[in-house]
Amino acid sequence: MNEDFFSGKFNQFFVGMFDITELTLYAFFLFFAGLVIYLRREDRREGYPLEDEATGRLEPTPGFLFFAKPKTFILPHGRGTHTVPNGARDARALAAAPAARWDGAPLEPVGDPMLAAVGPGSYAQRADRPDLMMHGDLRIVPLRDAEGFFLPKGETDPKGYPVLGADKAQGGVVKDLWVDRTESMIRYIEIALVDGNGQPTEKTVLAPMTMAIVDREKKRVLIQAVLGNQIANAPVLANPQQVTLLEEEKICAYFGAGYLYATPRRAEPIL
Repeated sequence: MNEDFFSGKFNQFFVGMFDITELTLYAFFLFFAGLVIYLRREDRREGYPLEDEATGRLEPTPGFLFFAKPKTFILPHGRGTHTVPNGARDARALAAAPAARWDGAPLEPVGDPMLAAVGPGSYAQRADRPDLMMHGDLRIVPLRDAEGFFLPKGETDPKGYPVLGADKAQGGVVKDLWVDRTESMIRYIEIALVDGNGQPTEKTVLAPMTMAIVDREKKRVLIQAVLGNQIANAPVLANPQQVTLLEEEKICAYFGAGYLYATPRRAEPIL
């Protein structure tokens, strides 16, 4: 018995009968299966608590396979920590009801569909605090408070322009523009609502700039998403000098809902 004999026996019974390509394929399958399980655990973290759509029964967390263990995140600017999942349920009462009693059935608005918070009007329950820049300053502010920011030369300043809805009815007057100081772009139009005589009032709302059309020739702003009288029902800021993340969600949801719910005709099928 010598070393060559044992080496030959090992090669014969182990290496000679083993396919490296097959080993690589199995290793890939195991890695990919583990990756899928990991991603499925992580991507459901923000959706907790998971619940049955038909009964509202909460699914147990954490679980064995597709439920991630609680993770604690350190929030910036001294805002403490946030742990998810934490068992908290969304406190919103949707003004909608399922069209049927099975999982995945669509929700149909009950009452004013513009305020039902479903479909194009749905929004995420984000933190009710302003978005901040790296050093803790407000990210989105009125142009009047944004030191060093101004409209480029030659650009139209819509302040004072009437704001019209899809029906060409006036819903307000442009009071100011709100700028994103991180992205250096206009995010919202601040609209002063008008009274019965068409005169601006103290009440103001924000409308997404991306949903507004500035008509420099006719000196007006068009918002096709809603009707003129619906602008007055847009969410109102708790603090007129700042907008929170939750308020941004609600503003975009309200005007987004108008593309489907502003008129009964929009909610009907095209064909």
